[in-house]
Amino acid sequence: MSPLTHFDADGQAHMVDVGAKPGTHRVAVAAGRIEMQPATLALIQAGNAKKGDVIGIARIAGIQGAKRTSELIPLCHPLALTRVAVEFTVDPQACCVHCQATAETVGPTGVEMEALTAVQVALLTIYDMCKAVDRGMTITGVRLLEKKGGKSGHFVADPPLTS
Repeated sequence: MSPLTHFDADGQAHMVDVGAKPGTHRVAVAAGRIEMQPATLALIQAGNAKKGDVIGIARIAGIQGAKRTSELIPLCHPLALTRVAVEFTVDPQACCVHCQATAETVGPTGVEMEALTAVQVALLTIYDMCKAVDRGMTITGVRLLEKKGGKSGHFVADPPLTS
């Protein structure tokens, strides 16, 4: 058996069978950031970017991204999410916006991919909304910070809670 769960004994890709697994409360937290020019960050903070409220629209995009993860990642199970929260912190010192997403469900499989997708989609939305003034923005540091629930137990990134 392959240590990679999405491959069978013959090395063929497959969707993992979670039918016999019990439903448990599962939570995943992911984070990342987008770095930009100071003038771009000032536009976001002022709320007067040409396309509108950048942070508000990015929050909705992140939530939508989490809900559609199974449509984007081929072997992900569609999940009944019970909660998705996407939060942003503007960091003027580092000229960036930090994003943290939390995804929750009660089910037989985890929500790590949903949290990670929420962060990526939210940050890509910021890029899309601001690219007219700053094409050099960089999305970086996207990673899982914490996972709770399921057979593999509790995971906390080392170092914790930074992006």
